[in-house]
Formats: sequence, structure tokens, C-alpha cells
Amino acid sequence: MKTDLAKVLSVSGYSGLYLYVNQARNGVIAESLTDGKRSLFGMSARISTLEDISIYAGDGELKLSEVFGKLREKLGGEAAPSSKSDPKQIKALFDEAVPDYDADRFHLSHMKKVVDWYNCLREHASLDFVTDEDREKEAEEK
Repeated sequence: MKTDLAKVLSVSGYSGLYLYVNQARNGVIAESLTDGKRSLFGMSARISTLEDISIYAGDGELKLSEVFGKLREKLGGEAAPSSKSDPKQIKALFDEAVPDYDADRFHLSHMKKVVDWYNCLREHASLDFVTDEDREKEAEEK
């Protein structure tokens, strides 16, 4: 089953990723991908969908789904190094998998977040993502 990055959330101040469940009167209900516990995030929570996140590249921006695809291709579907690994190892991975990233604006802290998200999706969801064509096809079927 494909993962819809438009429904996978990153919440500032909280570790891990969350799956959008529903809108609530005073916020958003989301379920942790790692343990399945549901949480209510208020209106003041800074929430981003992984679909909306990009990294800086030499010729503009690269969508996170494309970065995950390049990491998956480089790693052969295996887990990425942990964010607690040697920083040189993480940087070397991005140098090989995404060589055109903008080193002035895409820092090690960002790389660590991306490898954490990659490993979380690999373990608890899928690295096969829903595309715009899939969404259009689903809308036509309804």
C-alpha cells in the first residue's frame, strides 16, 4: 500500500511522524506512526505535511518524496544510518544520493531529520508514495 505524504505529519516540538486522522473543533487528530497512539494537536501547533517539505538543491528545490526515492535507490531499500551516527557518515550518504543539494542551506541537522523520517516510513509505512496521478485517478473513481 502506498504512503500518502500529504497525510503524514511532522509536528514541531514532537519527535516522530504522525498520520492525519481527522479535523477536530480545536485542532487536528493524528496517530503516531511508531506506536499508534492518537493525539490532539491544537491550533497553535506547527504542523507540516511531508508532501509540503522540500530541500534546497542547486537548481531550486527538491521534493522530499524525490529525496526519499534517491535515498532508497542508494541504500537498496535498507535502513539509513541513524541520526545519532557519525555526522560524516550521514553527510557522505547525502553527498552520494543527492549530490546537488545546497550545502549552504541544507545543514546536517536537516539531514538527520530526513534520515529519521526515512527510517520511520521504511519501518512503519511504505517508501512507495501516492502520486498526483494516483490522486486524480481516485477522484475520478468517486
